[in-house]
Amino acid sequence: MRAIFIYAWTCIKRFFRDPVALFFTLAFPLLFLFVFGSIFRGGGDVSFNVAIFNQSKSSFSQEFVTNLTKEKTFKKVDIGSFDEAKEKMGRGEIDSIISIPTEFGQPNQQQLPSGKLDVYYKESNPQAGQTVATIINSTLTGVSQKITGQQPLFSVEQKPTTTSNLTQFDYTISGLLGFAILSMGIFGLANQFPAEKKAGSLRRLQATPFTKGQLVIGTLIYYGVIGLLSLGLMLTVAVSVFGFDMRGSWLLLLGFLIISIMLMLGFGLLIGGWAKNENQAAVLSNAVSFPLMFLSGVFFPRYLMPEWLQGITGYLPLTPVVDGIRYITTENASLIDLLPQLGIIAVWIIVIYALAIKLFRWS
Repeated sequence: MRAIFIYAWTCIKRFFRDPVALFFTLAFPLLFLFVFGSIFRGGGDVSFNVAIFNQSKSSFSQEFVTNLTKEKTFKKVDIGSFDEAKEKMGRGEIDSIISIPTEFGQPNQQQLPSGKLDVYYKESNPQAGQTVATIINSTLTGVSQKITGQQPLFSVEQKPTTTSNLTQFDYTISGLLGFAILSMGIFGLANQFPAEKKAGSLRRLQATPFTKGQLVIGTLIYYGVIGLLSLGLMLTVAVSVFGFDMRGSWLLLLGFLIISIMLMLGFGLLIGGWAKNENQAAVLSNAVSFPLMFLSGVFFPRYLMPEWLQGITGYLPLTPVVDGIRYITTENASLIDLLPQLGIIAVWIIVIYALAIKLFRWS
């Protein structure tokens, strides 16, 4: 065990003396975070994605909705239920919900169409919803004046939804952390062993009592420390610069990140340990990483996939990592809540490390 820690500490000291390794391991993930953080941080748009629920059967309400959807300012998003719309608004997929009650557009005592509709907005980002309400209110005021030439017949009431007040960035951070873990575990580590094989350093190490298992564990410790440092910097920037709202336990997140790093490093150890040269390692790294990137919810939400594909991708190694981070950070998930994700990760860790040690080649 002492030899393992000595090897890991030697690698860590060598890492901090290499400016190129420092940049790509620490600075590059931060650059990636700044790019996507700026995109999902929030802000106003020229057009708004809205969900419209029209419960009124009046001809006026039907015509109102038709004319509203013709406007370039509004893009109607078809959603099945109000609860689903609230969830989508919480994730930032839509900007506002327009609810038209049954009595809207029905004739009043003067036999003129009247009523009130509700415009819902997200408490943590009310600008879009309030702007939608202002535009609709102005439109209805103009219609009222044309009909009566007097006081408005219609009004708009703004209502906040009872969402968790999280921003789009708060939901996106799990994918960014998952991508950082994937990049470090596969692209970084998978190229190290082939380079050392080419230089002959692993062959010299083979001549010592150092075993394959010790080498794998020592490299895991070395890259695990660097990975935690990189993720720690990302989270620090996320909180201080982008206002990341952490809803769960930081201690639980730390433990989950350690296990997640251990899992993805296993793939790098397997690929780098088996590959004879950098060309083989590059092909295998791309073959493993690209499906994980696009099927595990890193860049594209899995709920957009067909249901049969969602079921399959749920068992990919990176999927429980991204899901688990999101559950902790946005839903305050407990250890019990994470048991399904932890179970999948545990199975993958056992399989990957057994293969990594068995298939490792010194040259």
